[in-house]
Amino acid sequence: MRHAFWLRIGVIIIIVFIIISNSCHSAKSIHQAINMDNGYTNVSPKFDADSAYSYIKKQVSFGPRVPSTPQHIKCGDWLIQKLSQFGASIIEQKANVIHYDGQEIEIRNIIGSYNSEIKDRILLFAHWDTRPFADKEQEILLQKTPILGADDGASGVGVLLEIARQIQLNPPTVGIDIIFFDMEDWGEPEFSDKYIPGEWWCVGSRYWSEQPHIENYRAKYGILLDMVGAKDATFMLEGYSYKQAKKEVLNIWSTAAQLGYKQFFVKDYGGYITDDHVPIIENLNIPCINIINLKNDNHGFAPHWHTHNDNLSVIDKETLSAVGQTVLEVIYKE
Repeated sequence: MRHAFWLRIGVIIIIVFIIISNSCHSAKSIHQAINMDNGYTNVSPKFDADSAYSYIKKQVSFGPRVPSTPQHIKCGDWLIQKLSQFGASIIEQKANVIHYDGQEIEIRNIIGSYNSEIKDRILLFAHWDTRPFADKEQEILLQKTPILGADDGASGVGVLLEIARQIQLNPPTVGIDIIFFDMEDWGEPEFSDKYIPGEWWCVGSRYWSEQPHIENYRAKYGILLDMVGAKDATFMLEGYSYKQAKKEVLNIWSTAAQLGYKQFFVKDYGGYITDDHVPIIENLNIPCINIINLKNDNHGFAPHWHTHNDNLSVIDKETLSAVGQTVLEVIYKE
């Protein structure tokens, strides 16, 4: 009886040890356990949507980030501080531009680089400014006030900041350049009574594509994140992306499906969108993919677009996870 008692005690100890060992293994390899049910094991670190959300919230706390305003300056300083904290080499690109209304405005592109010595590079980018007008509002007085841009601006930047944090913790084998472009969203407002011809959208990315921070800059491809935070977002196949970077587009959308995000990355045609990827394609001939929330209706974008409803209430962590984890997986598969 005494031998049987100690035998039972020994068996219990062994079982407990196995359970603890398996639990520790699961904790260490949590990013490898994602979506095992569909036969795919991901290779990227786990994207933290809570972290990305906190970076979006911080940007919004500055107020509208309209170029040359105090809120814009303070947010730009914070973005540089965060990229530096996450181990990136920083370059600021500043320039004065004359805009459609005759104003001279200083733009500020913020560039964070990893593994600068590596030739094979991936470009990740988003715009960090917000629109000075809410010209999709119905009320005329509201149309002439700036938006907070939680989704249109802050969401892409928030996802890229979390990606930067993960890159520092888990260095990839490729070089990464993260660029926050300025003055993407200051195109002529819809309520303007006079059309002024010119390139008034995507000013920061156009400037950089004509004068990149490194002479003869090259990247294998670029990924633009624009309006990537809203609930029930649908990232459809954008026209310029599919035309110029079909292979890369299909890789991203198939990777998203393997990770279980097929409902977000929809293989429907979304039309041609003038956005920050266009001047980079045109001037540097770098294949670029625009991950942008598109809708199959007359509006084209989510209903909060260019309205004061583009605030923190529209941001959804599941959407942030879908985008962030997909982009991380594409990077770490290189």
